[in-house]
Amino acid sequence: MHSHWRCDNCGDVPPFHVAEHISAEIVGTVLRESASSAERIPLWCPWPLPSGWMVTGVGWSGDDRFGVRATVLACSGPEPLGGGPADLVLIAEQPGVGLGTRFAGIPGLDPGHLLSEALADRGAHAGPHAKIKAAGHPTPLWCVKSPEDRSAYVSEAKGMWLYAVAWPASAGYLLAEHVVLHDLSEGVPSELVFGAPSPYLHGRA
Repeated sequence: MHSHWRCDNCGDVPPFHVAEHISAEIVGTVLRESASSAERIPLWCPWPLPSGWMVTGVGWSGDDRFGVRATVLACSGPEPLGGGPADLVLIAEQPGVGLGTRFAGIPGLDPGHLLSEALADRGAHAGPHAKIKAAGHPTPLWCVKSPEDRSAYVSEAKGMWLYAVAWPASAGYLLAEHVVLHDLSEGVPSELVFGAPSPYLHGRA
């Protein structure tokens, strides 16, 4: 008996836990869970939130033996090109977890091979597809191949993988704006706004 989940393609992966509802208290619970691990995993949140956007879900991947190895936070709001509702999921994870690739809809546990492809595709026009700030540091994002219903961006922040996955695919344009990611483990803003639970944390993705 063991606590790992089994993926048919990737083998053993840490179990994924997602809160059924979202509130400041639930965010605090996830942060306390993460703080008990040997290595603190960031919980990324756009802050300030884009106009009309709300935090709509939170979860983590890990078990009692190895602690939290990945965190995920979902946000929802108006699609930046005016086409209706949009969702953005932010994942921070240690190497070999596979939570980010699951939401991105890409194979494997890590995005290294797809990131290499994205870098190669840029050719003479080398440069990131988007630029944000994470924990006060300029952070490039690279768009990797994903299913047509979403756009997936990958980077590294605080020594871990950082994924930003947006639905619909055009919602990825949100990252072309001045997006700043704040690690909620360093403080939860009292003005944080919460909305209805994101379907993408509950089996739709």
